[in-house]
Amino acid sequence: MDKPDTPRPTPQGFGPSTSERLPIPERSAMSDAQRAAADAIVNGPRKAIFGPFVPLLQTPALMERIGKTGEALRFDGTLAERIRELAICVVARETGNQFEWQTHAPLAVKAGVGAEAIDALAAGRRPPGLADDEAFVVDFVTELMRRNGVCDATYADAAARFGEPGTVELTALVGYFVMVCWIMNVARTPGPAGTTAAPLRAFPG
Repeated sequence: MDKPDTPRPTPQGFGPSTSERLPIPERSAMSDAQRAAADAIVNGPRKAIFGPFVPLLQTPALMERIGKTGEALRFDGTLAERIRELAICVVARETGNQFEWQTHAPLAVKAGVGAEAIDALAAGRRPPGLADDEAFVVDFVTELMRRNGVCDATYADAAARFGEPGTVELTALVGYFVMVCWIMNVARTPGPAGTTAAPLRAFPG
């Protein structure tokens, strides 16, 4: 039995059921394609199979391609780390995804985003004390997710700040993390064990 103070994995989303739908299979039960895909993840920058790659192991070819996209965005991107991590946190908050929130909220703080701002974002409040570019990223990602696009003024501001390549990268980052958050929400993939970040709570109403 876990000790009372031992953090436990948190299920995705806010539904009444917390049972994981697609846990990682035993290696002996994997197909050759699954084993090859698993080995590629373990031998790559991530070093282990966790989060969205647990349910994605059901579709090895898709897992491989999605994994490469994520590597390009996270490890080869041009956006500043604090901008990237903050954008991911907004996506996690908007999708109610525990894994990405509990993984990236501490990374955002480590990268330089204020802890008070991250706490406010978790509570659904306007984050205080953000740098100008950080506040813009919160607005950009929120507008994109809630309106499925951005207005001309928002686009012009993004292009002025990050350039057209950076604007495309930011948009792709949002799309990538929306995708993996949805996959984990559907699969009820647990949040990371041992995290120091509190789980997200559903907004009232």
